[in-house]
Amino acid sequence: MVGLKSRDLLVYNTLSREKEPFEPLHSPFVGMYVCGPTVYSDIHLGNCRTFISFDLIYRYLLHLGYKVRYVRNITDAGHLEGDRDEGDDKFAKRAKLEKLEPMEIVQKYTLGFREVLSLFNTLPPSIEPTATGHIIEQIEMIKVILDAGYAYEVNGSVYFDVEKYSKEYDYGILTNRKLEDLLEGTRELSGQDEKRGRLDFALWISAKPETLMKWPSPWGVGFPGWHIECSAMSTKYLGTSFDIHGGGMDLQATHHTNEIAQSKACHHSEPVKYWMHTNMLTVNGVRMSKSAGNGFLPKELFTGDHPLLERGYSPMTVRFFMLQSHYRNTLDFSNEALQAAEKGYKRLMGSIATLEKIIPSDVSTVDIASLEKNCYAAMNDDFSSPVLIAQLFDAVRIINSCNDKSETISSEDLIKLKDVMHTFVFDILGLTDETKSMTGSNVIEGLMNLILDIRRTARENKDWATSDKIRDELKAAGIEIKDTKTGAEWRI
Repeated sequence: MVGLKSRDLLVYNTLSREKEPFEPLHSPFVGMYVCGPTVYSDIHLGNCRTFISFDLIYRYLLHLGYKVRYVRNITDAGHLEGDRDEGDDKFAKRAKLEKLEPMEIVQKYTLGFREVLSLFNTLPPSIEPTATGHIIEQIEMIKVILDAGYAYEVNGSVYFDVEKYSKEYDYGILTNRKLEDLLEGTRELSGQDEKRGRLDFALWISAKPETLMKWPSPWGVGFPGWHIECSAMSTKYLGTSFDIHGGGMDLQATHHTNEIAQSKACHHSEPVKYWMHTNMLTVNGVRMSKSAGNGFLPKELFTGDHPLLERGYSPMTVRFFMLQSHYRNTLDFSNEALQAAEKGYKRLMGSIATLEKIIPSDVSTVDIASLEKNCYAAMNDDFSSPVLIAQLFDAVRIINSCNDKSETISSEDLIKLKDVMHTFVFDILGLTDETKSMTGSNVIEGLMNLILDIRRTARENKDWATSDKIRDELKAAGIEIKDTKTGAEWRI
């Protein structure tokens, strides 16, 4: 049963360019499709940002009680180097470079992709279909589009006729651009180009003799264009109209625009109710890219093995850092920002540990009901994770105040506070407590208890020099000591 709190959820729709109340087509069921990776190389941080953002969205919809079918595809065929159907096949090029079969490339980088996302604690999708596993569905969809007159065949290749489609539908609806403006920004066709129009795109591409990945079709041996796979797979698993389609904003102008055109030409209906897009990444204010030399892979970020990084940062620090920015805002990487996120993350985890030590009182001087309400209000405002995190740090203040007895909390409110923290920190933000693995060892616990006991004796003897030396040396080693009314506490 969908909870009452879901009634207030607002979602920013790229299609309408405004926030809209979230009203699924067939509540409580929600269909969500997110464009997955093209698995010819290691996953990059832009991908990670998108998938972490939609993991947050997926987790919150589940929390509200929706039954979500989350489909995220794997592109393992048909993606040429250029978005306009030019250049070499990305898989074949990498396979030749590494002297492997194309499907070895696919397997290698698919496994790597899943490994990285598991480190970020993202939930797996309900279905993870591949382009090569749905060649038949793509061919059948192309047949329908051809029969409807929105495509044409040339020498074994099939192209979508954008200008013909535009006589009945708005091709630039997702980007709010007119066809004339789009044509002005597109180069003239060369004399050898088979396309009739400059905006036309391939649905099926005729294979050359040396092509490694190819399949038989009514138009000859070839392979699908990049865009048709998502339309075919989203239709197969979510229907001709579904609730949410997501991806990075770099997919909006070409890939998602073409998806809408294909689906409308085939089914004559709006394929998606809410289009959602994540923003780009920058490094020290400059857009992250391979050509700029400022791009780094997730594993480089974890190890610090990159010229732009002072040191490595843990997966949960990076996830927390990403969630500190709204998914529609630019996210800027810098060592300073990552180190600040690391401190914030550890402070949040430390407060949850402190929560277990609080002794309740008869009455509360803190307002937990308002805290919970504010947390839901943040998430209901287009999944605003930075505002949610701000509310959680207000909870950190409450926890510390109750622990040092400057505020009081009743047993009932303490249970509610624990529930709020667990729900929003672990279930919705998807964080895990990495500090437990560092502090859970019996050996470490025993050593720290011994050190703190020596320091306590020094303080009782007014040996402040020894006491301060122990505190300062531990701090230099990354262990913080905090003196409280009930004794010294430590955390990494």
